[in-house]
Amino acid sequence: MTRSNVTPGPSARSAFRLGMVAAAVLALALVGVLYWYGQLTLVLAGFVLLAVFPVYLVFAASALSVWLGYDKDSSDLRPVYREKETP
Repeated sequence: MTRSNVTPGPSARSAFRLGMVAAAVLALALVGVLYWYGQLTLVLAGFVLLAVFPVYLVFAASALSVWLGYDKDSSDLRPVYREKETP
């Protein structure tokens, strides 16, 4: 399968932003509900918010970026040349 060289546009940017906000709200609501029903202690909820929540957001951002076409591979790289300055 060949890749097209079409870059994501403003709709993909807003979909990414909306997806990240939705993922964050969903995770925070889940932690809140679990704490409310006594399934998480205050210390465990703090650990989840400080250690697990950022990792979850990285995975959510990775999944959204691949889905929306922001993923890049080695074929998208170009060599960079610096021109020599003349004295």
